[in-house]
Amino acid sequence: MANSLCDELRLLYQPKSEEVEALNSSYIVNCILNVLLSLTAIILNGVTIQALRRTSSLPKPLKTLLLSLAVSDLGVGFLCQPFYVVLLVKWLQRNSESTCTLYTVFVSAMGMFSVPTFFGIMALSVDRFLAIYLHLRYQELVTHKRVVAAVISIWAFSVLFSLARLWIPKDFFSVMFIVIALVCLLTTALLYYKIYLAVRRHREQIEALQVQQGTQNDETANVSGLRKSAVGTFYVYLVFLICYLPQTCRFIAVVVSGSSTFTKGLTYYCWTLIFLNSSLNPVIYCWKMRHIRHAILDILRNVLPSHS
Repeated sequence: MANSLCDELRLLYQPKSEEVEALNSSYIVNCILNVLLSLTAIILNGVTIQALRRTSSLPKPLKTLLLSLAVSDLGVGFLCQPFYVVLLVKWLQRNSESTCTLYTVFVSAMGMFSVPTFFGIMALSVDRFLAIYLHLRYQELVTHKRVVAAVISIWAFSVLFSLARLWIPKDFFSVMFIVIALVCLLTTALLYYKIYLAVRRHREQIEALQVQQGTQNDETANVSGLRKSAVGTFYVYLVFLICYLPQTCRFIAVVVSGSSTFTKGLTYYCWTLIFLNSSLNPVIYCWKMRHIRHAILDILRNVLPSHS
């Protein structure tokens, strides 16, 4: 277990003596960025979790999935980024001793909080897809208990995945990680494409009825609400894709061609980009989801001093 992770650390991430000088600027920049992003991830996701708990107008399944995603983002800011900063500081100080244990803890924390993000994004797309396609049967089939069971399953799998990371051989785990990542990304993209087609079809049907009847009914408002929630979760997926895809591509490139000073420097920035995702998600919720935005503004009004 330890030897496998130590070998991976030395091969892919830990700088050789002749590489330290060339990578110094990368260490400093990424340390500063991650200290700041860790604070924003903790604060923004903490506020978002409180806002979600207070928001009663969101459907319970959607709220549960968003809460799970916010908790995973909070864990990234609270655990993953501090471990990452300590790892970078040790390399900046040219102290590579005991980094194997630190790297093991960092890898375990990343698995525990990044896997729920992967599956949480996909679960959000499945939920919005079913809300649009099942329509009136959605509340009957997609119950709060079933969604809670799905979320618990996601977190249980994440724990097992993190433990498996410690025992499974690196090459086999690398293939498994790439397959899981690509399946999640492609499945989510396909679901959002189907959501787009369904929303467009529903809107055209309703507009045709409005032309005939000259009235606006509840169906119009319902489709509009589903469209807005789907758009909001799509932006979450889009930002997730932008933040995670470079690391996935770099991971594949290293598996194929091996590690170098350039890929090590690139890796540090790719990790930071992944961590940036945890600070951006709450901003998207606030921007694209009106009910969450109002709840967050209420919290800020109570916390911040009034100057009136």
